[in-house]
Amino acid sequence: MRSSSRLFRAALVGLVAAGLSGCGLFSQSDARFDPAPLTDYAPSLAVSARWSTSIGSGGGYGFSPELVGDTLYAATPSGAVAALDAASGALRWRVEAGALSAGAGSDGRVIAVATQSGMVLAYDAQGKELWRSQAASAVNVPPAVGNGIVAVRTTDYRIQAFDAATGKLRWNVQRPGPALALRTSFRMLPVPNLLIAGMPNGRLMVIDAASGAVRWEGAVSASRGASDLERISDVVGEPVVVGPLLCGVSYQGRTTCFDVSQGGRPVWSREVSSATGMNTDGQRLYLADASDTVHALDLKDGHELWKQAALLNRRLSAPVPAGSAVAVGDYEGYLHFLSRADGAPMARLQVGGGPVVSALVPTPHGVVVQTGDGKLILVGVGG
Repeated sequence: MRSSSRLFRAALVGLVAAGLSGCGLFSQSDARFDPAPLTDYAPSLAVSARWSTSIGSGGGYGFSPELVGDTLYAATPSGAVAALDAASGALRWRVEAGALSAGAGSDGRVIAVATQSGMVLAYDAQGKELWRSQAASAVNVPPAVGNGIVAVRTTDYRIQAFDAATGKLRWNVQRPGPALALRTSFRMLPVPNLLIAGMPNGRLMVIDAASGAVRWEGAVSASRGASDLERISDVVGEPVVVGPLLCGVSYQGRTTCFDVSQGGRPVWSREVSSATGMNTDGQRLYLADASDTVHALDLKDGHELWKQAALLNRRLSAPVPAGSAVAVGDYEGYLHFLSRADGAPMARLQVGGGPVVSALVPTPHGVVVQTGDGKLILVGVGG
Protein backbone atom coordinates (compact mmCIF):
# COMPACT_ATOMS: atom_id res chain seq x y z
CA MET A 1 0.00 0.00 0.00
CA ARG A 2 1.47 3.31 -1.07
CA SER A 3 1.58 6.26 1.28
CA SER A 4 3.70 9.41 1.63
CA SER A 5 4.65 11.70 4.50
CA ARG A 6 5.26 15.38 5.06
CA LEU A 7 8.66 14.52 6.48
CA PHE A 8 9.68 12.95 3.19
CA ARG A 9 8.36 15.94 1.31
CA ALA A 10 10.54 18.14 3.51
CA ALA A 11 13.71 16.39 3.66
CA LEU A 12 10.18 -18.96 -3.42
CA VAL A 13 9.55 -17.94 -3.97
CA GLY A 14 12.20 -18.95 -6.51
CA LEU A 15 15.90 -18.71 -5.81
CA VAL A 16 18.17 -17.55 -8.62
CA ALA A 17 21.90 -17.94 -8.53
CA ALA A 18 24.80 -19.35 -10.45
CA GLY A 19 25.22 -23.01 -9.70
CA LEU A 20 21.89 -23.48 -7.89
CA SER A 21 19.49 -24.47 -10.65
CA GLY A 22 16.50 -26.47 -9.57
CA CYS A 23 16.76 -25.40 -5.95
CA GLY A 24 13.54 -24.21 -4.27
CA LEU A 25 12.04 -23.45 -0.93
CA PHE A 26 9.18 -25.91 -1.40
CA SER A 27 11.00 -28.97 -2.68
CA GLN A 28 11.18 -30.76 0.66
CA SER A 29 9.36 -34.10 0.95
CA ASP A 30 8.77 -33.60 4.67
CA ALA A 31 5.01 -33.49 5.34
CA ARG A 32 5.57 -30.52 7.63
CA PHE A 33 6.02 -28.44 4.50
CA ASP A 34 2.87 -29.63 2.74
CA PRO A 35 0.33 -26.87 1.99
CA ALA A 36 -2.50 -26.75 4.50
CA PRO A 37 -5.75 -28.12 3.04
CA LEU A 38 -8.60 -25.68 2.70
CA THR A 39 -11.40 -26.20 5.18
CA ASP A 40 -15.04 -25.19 5.01
CA TYR A 41 -16.37 -22.32 7.09
CA ALA A 42 -19.36 -20.02 6.99
CA PRO A 43 -18.36 -16.89 5.02
CA SER A 44 -18.93 -13.62 6.84
CA LEU A 45 -17.98 -11.34 3.94
CA ALA A 46 -19.37 -11.08 0.41
CA VAL A 47 -16.66 -11.16 -2.27
CA SER A 48 -17.08 -11.44 -6.03
CA ALA A 49 -15.29 -10.82 -9.31
CA ARG A 50 -16.61 -7.44 -10.51
CA TRP A 51 -14.74 -7.52 -13.81
CA SER A 52 -12.08 -9.51 -15.65
CA THR A 53 -9.98 -8.32 -18.59
CA SER A 54 -7.30 -10.23 -20.49
CA ILE A 55 -4.50 -7.98 -21.70
CA GLY A 56 -1.89 -10.55 -22.76
CA SER A 57 -0.35 -13.81 -21.59
CA GLY A 58 1.92 -14.79 -18.74
CA GLY A 59 2.73 -13.26 -15.40
CA GLY A 60 5.42 -13.34 -12.76
CA TYR A 61 7.13 -11.59 -9.88
CA GLY A 62 8.31 -8.69 -12.04
CA PHE A 63 4.77 -7.79 -13.06
CA SER A 64 2.33 -5.88 -10.92
CA PRO A 65 -0.41 -3.40 -11.85
CA GLU A 66 0.01 0.25 -10.84
CA LEU A 67 -2.99 2.35 -9.84
CA VAL A 68 -2.80 6.09 -10.49
CA GLY A 69 -6.03 8.00 -9.93
CA ASP A 70 -8.77 6.05 -11.70
CA THR A 71 -6.41 4.33 -14.16
CA LEU A 72 -4.75 0.94 -13.80
CA TYR A 73 -1.52 0.35 -15.73
CA ALA A 74 -0.29 -3.20 -16.34
CA ALA A 75 2.01 -5.31 -18.51
CA THR A 76 2.58 -8.99 -19.29
CA PRO A 77 5.67 -11.03 -20.28
CA SER A 78 4.16 -11.54 -23.75
CA GLY A 79 4.66 -7.81 -24.38
CA ALA A 80 1.28 -6.23 -23.68
CA VAL A 81 1.27 -2.80 -22.01
CA ALA A 82 -2.19 -1.49 -21.17
CA ALA A 83 -4.20 1.17 -19.37
CA LEU A 84 -7.62 0.28 -17.96
CA ASP A 85 -10.44 2.04 -16.16
CA ALA A 86 -10.05 0.83 -12.57
CA ALA A 87 -13.79 0.83 -11.84
CA SER A 88 -15.05 -0.99 -14.93
CA GLY A 89 -12.01 -2.78 -16.38
CA ALA A 90 -12.62 -1.06 -19.73
CA LEU A 91 -9.50 -0.96 -21.88
CA ARG A 92 -8.33 2.60 -22.56
CA TRP A 93 -5.34 1.62 -24.67
CA ARG A 94 -3.02 -1.30 -25.30
CA VAL A 95 0.30 -1.56 -27.13
CA GLU A 96 2.71 -4.39 -27.93
CA ALA A 97 6.26 -3.87 -26.65
CA GLY A 98 7.91 -7.23 -27.32
CA ALA A 99 8.92 -9.78 -24.70
CA LEU A 100 9.05 -8.09 -21.28
CA SER A 101 10.77 -8.89 -17.98
CA ALA A 102 9.12 -6.27 -15.73
CA GLY A 103 6.35 -3.68 -15.60
CA ALA A 104 4.43 -1.56 -15.28
CA GLY A 105 5.43 1.56 -13.37
CA SER A 106 3.68 4.90 -13.78
CA ASP A 107 3.01 8.31 -12.29
CA GLY A 108 0.03 8.85 -14.62
CA ARG A 109 2.10 10.78 -17.16
CA VAL A 110 4.82 8.25 -18.05
CA ILE A 111 4.40 4.45 -18.11
CA ALA A 112 7.57 2.33 -18.06
CA VAL A 113 8.37 -1.34 -18.65
CA ALA A 114 11.55 -3.35 -19.27
CA THR A 115 12.30 -5.86 -22.02
CA GLN A 116 14.08 -9.16 -21.56
CA SER A 117 17.24 -7.59 -23.02
CA GLY A 118 17.29 -4.85 -20.36
CA MET A 119 15.80 -2.13 -22.55
CA VAL A 120 13.65 0.35 -20.65
CA LEU A 121 10.62 1.58 -22.65
CA ALA A 122 8.55 4.63 -21.74
CA TYR A 123 5.08 5.58 -23.00
CA ASP A 124 2.93 8.66 -22.52
CA ALA A 125 -0.57 8.70 -21.02
CA GLN A 126 -2.10 7.83 -24.42
CA GLY A 127 0.21 4.86 -25.04
CA LYS A 128 2.59 6.57 -27.46
CA GLU A 129 6.22 5.53 -27.11
CA LEU A 130 8.38 8.33 -25.72
CA TRP A 131 11.82 6.73 -25.61
CA ARG A 132 13.84 3.58 -25.04
CA SER A 133 17.13 3.32 -23.13
CA GLN A 134 19.41 0.42 -22.31
CA ALA A 135 19.88 -0.52 -18.65
CA ALA A 136 23.19 -1.93 -17.36
CA SER A 137 21.78 -5.47 -17.15
CA ALA A 138 18.47 -7.32 -16.96
CA VAL A 139 15.59 -5.75 -15.02
CA ASN A 140 13.26 -8.03 -13.02
CA VAL A 141 11.70 -5.36 -10.75
CA PRO A 142 8.89 -3.07 -11.97
CA PRO A 143 10.23 0.41 -12.83
CA ALA A 144 9.48 3.20 -10.35
CA VAL A 145 8.22 6.42 -11.98
CA GLY A 146 8.06 9.78 -10.22
CA ASN A 147 9.99 12.97 -9.46
CA GLY A 148 10.88 13.32 -13.15
CA ILE A 149 12.72 9.99 -13.38
CA VAL A 150 12.17 6.38 -14.36
CA ALA A 151 14.21 4.23 -11.96
CA VAL A 152 15.06 0.57 -12.47
CA ARG A 153 16.89 -1.99 -10.36
CA THR A 154 19.08 -4.30 -12.42
CA THR A 155 20.26 -7.82 -11.71
CA ASP A 156 23.76 -6.58 -10.84
CA TYR A 157 22.25 -4.71 -7.83
CA ARG A 158 22.41 -1.35 -9.57
CA ILE A 159 19.72 1.34 -9.43
CA GLN A 160 19.66 3.51 -12.53
CA ALA A 161 17.52 6.60 -13.10
CA PHE A 162 16.56 7.82 -16.56
CA ASP A 163 15.08 11.23 -17.29
CA ALA A 164 11.33 10.69 -17.62
CA ALA A 165 11.04 13.11 -20.55
CA THR A 166 14.09 12.14 -22.62
CA GLY A 167 15.33 8.74 -21.42
CA LYS A 168 18.81 10.11 -20.77
CA LEU A 169 20.66 8.39 -17.91
CA ARG A 170 20.62 10.76 -14.93
CA TRP A 171 22.40 8.75 -12.24
CA ASN A 172 23.55 5.33 -11.14
CA VAL A 173 23.88 3.78 -7.66
CA GLN A 174 25.39 0.35 -7.08
CA ARG A 175 26.00 -1.80 -4.02
CA PRO A 176 27.90 -5.10 -3.73
CA GLY A 177 25.56 -8.03 -4.16
CA PRO A 178 25.42 -11.43 -2.48
CA ALA A 179 26.13 -14.72 -4.23
CA LEU A 180 22.44 -15.65 -4.08
CA ALA A 181 19.30 -13.55 -4.27
CA LEU A 182 15.57 -14.15 -4.26
CA ARG A 183 13.24 -14.10 -7.19
CA THR A 184 10.12 -12.69 -5.60
CA SER A 185 8.10 -9.48 -5.40
CA PHE A 186 10.11 -6.26 -5.11
CA ARG A 187 9.11 -2.65 -5.69
CA MET A 188 10.83 0.67 -5.22
CA LEU A 189 8.81 3.51 -3.71
CA PRO A 190 8.91 7.08 -5.07
CA VAL A 191 7.97 9.77 -2.53
CA PRO A 192 8.36 13.52 -3.06
CA ASN A 193 11.98 14.24 -4.06
CA LEU A 194 13.17 10.78 -3.01
CA LEU A 195 13.31 7.14 -4.07
CA ILE A 196 13.22 4.38 -1.43
CA ALA A 197 14.60 0.96 -2.35
CA GLY A 198 14.99 -2.32 -0.53
CA MET A 199 18.24 -4.09 -1.33
CA PRO A 200 19.97 -7.44 -0.78
CA ASN A 201 21.83 -7.95 2.49
CA GLY A 202 18.86 -6.62 4.43
CA ARG A 203 19.29 -2.91 3.69
CA LEU A 204 16.99 0.02 2.87
CA MET A 205 18.23 3.02 0.91
CA VAL A 206 16.75 6.52 0.60
CA ILE A 207 18.06 8.19 -2.56
CA ASP A 208 17.78 11.80 -3.73
CA ALA A 209 15.71 11.52 -6.91
CA ALA A 210 17.39 14.47 -8.63
CA SER A 211 21.04 13.65 -7.99
CA GLY A 212 21.22 9.98 -7.01
CA ALA A 213 22.94 10.85 -3.71
CA VAL A 214 22.20 8.27 -1.01
CA ARG A 215 20.63 10.33 1.79
CA TRP A 216 20.29 7.47 4.25
CA GLU A 217 20.95 3.75 4.44
CA GLY A 218 19.89 1.42 7.23
CA ALA A 219 19.86 -2.27 8.10
CA VAL A 220 16.51 -4.01 8.36
CA SER A 221 18.43 -7.18 9.22
CA ALA A 222 21.91 -8.67 8.97
CA SER A 223 22.87 -11.71 6.90
CA ARG A 224 23.76 -14.72 9.00
CA GLY A 225 24.55 -18.39 8.49
CA ALA A 226 27.36 -20.55 7.19
CA SER A 227 26.20 -20.95 3.58
CA ASP A 228 25.24 -18.55 0.80
CA LEU A 229 21.72 -19.93 1.00
CA GLU A 230 21.45 -19.21 4.72
CA ARG A 231 22.81 -15.69 4.26
CA ILE A 232 20.09 -14.56 1.83
CA SER A 233 18.49 -11.54 3.50
CA ASP A 234 16.90 -9.46 0.74
CA VAL A 235 14.47 -6.71 1.69
CA VAL A 236 11.30 -7.84 -0.12
CA GLY A 237 8.08 -6.26 -1.31
CA GLU A 238 7.71 -2.48 -1.24
CA PRO A 239 8.94 -0.28 1.62
CA VAL A 240 6.18 1.17 3.80
CA VAL A 241 6.04 4.87 4.72
CA VAL A 242 3.52 6.17 7.26
CA GLY A 243 4.13 9.60 8.81
CA PRO A 244 7.73 9.61 10.08
CA LEU A 245 8.01 5.80 9.96
CA LEU A 246 9.86 3.92 7.22
CA CYS A 247 9.48 0.14 7.50
CA GLY A 248 10.92 -2.83 5.68
CA VAL A 249 10.91 -6.62 5.97
CA SER A 250 13.56 -9.07 4.83
CA TYR A 251 13.70 -12.72 3.94
CA GLN A 252 15.31 -14.87 6.67
CA GLY A 253 15.59 -11.64 8.64
CA ARG A 254 13.09 -9.45 10.45
CA THR A 255 10.69 -6.52 10.26
CA THR A 256 12.11 -3.12 11.25
CA CYS A 257 10.70 0.41 11.37
CA PHE A 258 12.83 3.57 11.40
CA ASP A 259 11.98 7.15 12.39
CA VAL A 260 13.15 9.41 9.55
CA SER A 261 12.45 12.53 11.62
CA GLN A 262 15.27 11.40 13.93
CA GLY A 263 17.89 10.58 11.34
CA GLY A 264 16.57 7.12 10.59
CA ARG A 265 16.77 5.86 14.17
CA PRO A 266 15.39 2.30 14.53
CA VAL A 267 12.08 2.49 16.44
CA TRP A 268 11.35 -1.22 16.74
CA SER A 269 12.29 -4.56 15.23
CA ARG A 270 10.66 -7.99 15.38
CA GLU A 271 11.96 -11.40 14.37
CA VAL A 272 9.25 -11.83 11.74
CA SER A 273 10.55 -12.31 8.21
CA SER A 274 8.80 -12.68 4.86
CA ALA A 275 9.43 -13.86 1.33
CA THR A 276 6.92 -11.52 -0.31
CA GLY A 277 6.66 -8.25 1.64
CA MET A 278 4.08 -6.40 3.67
CA ASN A 279 1.41 -3.70 3.52
CA THR A 280 -0.30 -1.35 5.94
CA ASP A 281 -3.65 0.24 6.68
CA GLY A 282 -1.95 3.09 8.54
CA GLN A 283 -2.28 1.39 11.93
CA ARG A 284 -1.08 -2.16 11.36
CA LEU A 285 1.48 -3.96 9.23
CA TYR A 286 0.31 -7.17 7.56
CA LEU A 287 2.71 -9.85 6.30
CA ALA A 288 3.00 -13.59 5.70
CA ASP A 289 6.10 -15.17 7.24
CA ALA A 290 8.31 -17.98 5.90
CA SER A 291 5.77 -20.65 6.90
CA ASP A 292 2.87 -18.57 5.53
CA THR A 293 1.47 -17.65 8.90
CA VAL A 294 -0.17 -14.25 8.44
CA HIS A 295 0.74 -11.63 11.07
CA ALA A 296 -0.72 -8.26 12.03
CA LEU A 297 1.78 -6.04 13.85
CA ASP A 298 1.04 -2.75 15.57
CA LEU A 299 2.72 -0.04 13.51
CA LYS A 300 3.67 2.04 16.58
CA ASP A 301 5.72 -0.54 18.48
CA GLY A 302 5.64 -3.78 16.49
CA HIS A 303 3.76 -5.88 19.02
CA GLU A 304 1.75 -8.71 17.53
CA LEU A 305 -1.99 -8.09 17.38
CA TRP A 306 -2.88 -11.45 15.88
CA LYS A 307 -1.57 -14.26 13.70
CA GLN A 308 -3.40 -16.75 11.50
CA ALA A 309 -1.86 -20.16 10.69
CA ALA A 310 -4.74 -21.65 8.67
CA LEU A 311 -2.88 -21.08 5.37
CA LEU A 312 0.46 -22.72 6.24
CA ASN A 313 2.77 -23.40 3.29
CA ARG A 314 0.27 -22.12 0.73
CA ARG A 315 2.93 -19.78 -0.78
CA LEU A 316 1.11 -16.59 0.06
CA SER A 317 1.45 -13.20 -1.54
CA ALA A 318 1.89 -10.07 0.54
CA PRO A 319 -1.45 -9.28 2.24
CA VAL A 320 -3.28 -6.04 1.40
CA PRO A 321 -6.12 -4.27 3.25
CA ALA A 322 -9.53 -4.77 1.63
CA GLY A 323 -12.41 -3.13 3.50
CA SER A 324 -12.86 -4.86 6.84
CA ALA A 325 -10.55 -7.66 5.67
CA VAL A 326 -6.99 -8.24 4.57
CA ALA A 327 -6.62 -10.13 1.25
CA VAL A 328 -3.86 -12.58 0.38
CA GLY A 329 -3.33 -14.84 -2.65
CA ASP A 330 -2.03 -18.41 -2.71
CA TYR A 331 -0.39 -20.99 -4.99
CA GLU A 332 -3.71 -22.41 -6.24
CA GLY A 333 -5.10 -19.09 -7.40
CA TYR A 334 -7.28 -18.45 -4.36
CA LEU A 335 -7.76 -15.09 -2.70
CA HIS A 336 -8.33 -15.41 1.04
CA PHE A 337 -9.93 -12.66 3.11
CA LEU A 338 -9.04 -12.50 6.81
CA SER A 339 -10.54 -10.16 9.39
CA ARG A 340 -8.39 -7.10 10.01
CA ALA A 341 -9.60 -7.18 13.62
CA ASP A 342 -8.53 -10.70 14.60
CA GLY A 343 -7.35 -12.64 11.51
CA ALA A 344 -10.40 -14.93 11.36
CA PRO A 345 -11.20 -16.31 7.89
CA MET A 346 -14.05 -14.33 6.32
CA ALA A 347 -14.21 -15.44 2.67
CA ARG A 348 -12.26 -16.90 -0.22
CA LEU A 349 -12.54 -16.81 -3.99
CA GLN A 350 -10.66 -18.69 -6.69
CA VAL A 351 -9.50 -16.38 -9.46
CA GLY A 352 -7.57 -19.06 -11.39
CA GLY A 353 -4.52 -18.55 -13.57
CA GLY A 354 -2.12 -20.45 -11.33
CA PRO A 355 -0.21 -19.12 -8.32
CA VAL A 356 -0.84 -15.51 -7.30
CA VAL A 357 2.65 -14.01 -7.43
CA SER A 358 2.04 -10.46 -8.68
CA ALA A 359 1.48 -8.00 -5.85
CA LEU A 360 -2.21 -7.43 -5.11
CA VAL A 361 -3.40 -3.86 -5.67
CA PRO A 362 -5.98 -2.32 -3.31
CA THR A 363 -8.33 0.15 -4.99
CA PRO A 364 -11.46 2.05 -3.88
CA HIS A 365 -13.47 -0.54 -5.84
CA GLY A 366 -11.85 -3.71 -4.45
CA VAL A 367 -8.64 -5.69 -4.89
CA VAL A 368 -7.03 -6.13 -8.31
CA VAL A 369 -5.11 -9.33 -8.96
CA GLN A 370 -2.96 -10.03 -12.02
CA THR A 371 -3.12 -13.76 -12.70
CA GLY A 372 -0.46 -15.97 -14.22
CA ASP A 373 -2.36 -16.18 -17.51
CA GLY A 374 -2.39 -12.43 -18.15
CA LYS A 375 -5.81 -11.51 -16.75
CA LEU A 376 -6.60 -8.56 -14.52
CA ILE A 377 -9.50 -9.24 -12.14
CA LEU A 378 -11.17 -6.82 -9.75
CA VAL A 379 -12.51 -8.62 -6.69
CA GLY A 380 -15.14 -6.54 -4.92
CA VAL A 381 -15.48 -6.72 -1.15
CA GLY A 382 -18.92 -6.35 0.45
CA GLY A 383 -21.95 -4.84 -1.19
